[in-house]
Amino acid sequence: MMMQRHPQKQRGAVDGFLVGMIAAVLLASLLPQLGKTGGTLHLDQVGNVGIFIVFFLHGMGLSTDSLKQGASRWRLHLVVQVCTFVAFPLWWWLLSLGLGPYIPHDLLLGFFYLAVLPSTVSSSVTMTGLARGNVAAAILNATLSTLLGVFLTPLLASLVFGGHTGTGQGMDLGDTMLKVARMLLLPFVLGQLLRPWLGNFFKSIKSKTTLVDKGVILLLVWCSFSDSVADGLWSKHGLSLIAITLVGAALFLFPMLWFTQRVAKIMGFPVEDEIVAVFCGSKKTLASGVPMARLLFGGDPALGVLVLPIMFYHQLQLFVCSLMARKYAARAQTQQG
Repeated sequence: MMMQRHPQKQRGAVDGFLVGMIAAVLLASLLPQLGKTGGTLHLDQVGNVGIFIVFFLHGMGLSTDSLKQGASRWRLHLVVQVCTFVAFPLWWWLLSLGLGPYIPHDLLLGFFYLAVLPSTVSSSVTMTGLARGNVAAAILNATLSTLLGVFLTPLLASLVFGGHTGTGQGMDLGDTMLKVARMLLLPFVLGQLLRPWLGNFFKSIKSKTTLVDKGVILLLVWCSFSDSVADGLWSKHGLSLIAITLVGAALFLFPMLWFTQRVAKIMGFPVEDEIVAVFCGSKKTLASGVPMARLLFGGDPALGVLVLPIMFYHQLQLFVCSLMARKYAARAQTQQG
């Protein structure tokens, strides 16, 4: 999951995944009865199995040795985690004060969900490697963020979402955390425990497990949007929802990229650690975000709107951070020359 890939191959995979997400949204818009909760294909039941498999594969792909190598940079780790779980929600709060009245309520909640998600793993590490940063520290930070997110994301979400759940009742924090831990943390830990015996086998079929990972996310996107379309998503909001989401994603990404870079310079980090702070501290995970949304909000008909910001943010962060990674790498080549 976290091995660096050839840049050209990675870019192709991203483009294919984007096409898949667009296709899932279009299919849900045209035939919502197929994919909605309790619909013809019962995708909600298949999705639960898929979530367990995906996080088992994440645990199987994690190198413990790489975590040990990056453990000494505690100031860097603190900066990344504070940016991920504190700075992002505070920035959402500031934006909501000024722009909240002009944004549909469900979408505003979706941006808060984006703000409390953990960082990515694979793309953060890949971008850090491309930029010639501290890869070991990136692996540790991205993984630590994922593990903290199992507890912090439901905790922070409960502060704002309240009764906005599929049942209309208040979010039971203890029950929610237990459900997330059972569906996300348990398979992750199982993957880690079995890695000494099965790690080489799963590494040899990496291309197939990557397809499973992306396929489950697309399935969950399809199911989520089918629920929302069946509830009148497009009749209530129209295409303006897409435009607002794109602008909102940019209003999160670019300020956070500037903020993480600025904090790294103030802290006096070497450029290799600055790269980690920027790429790990500004990213948000789609791979964990969509499955966790299904667990937190169940069959909420607004789920498609709630995950829309992370879908847009995911693609935008990949595009912008790949350009930044090449710029960092060019600077490193110049210094070496």
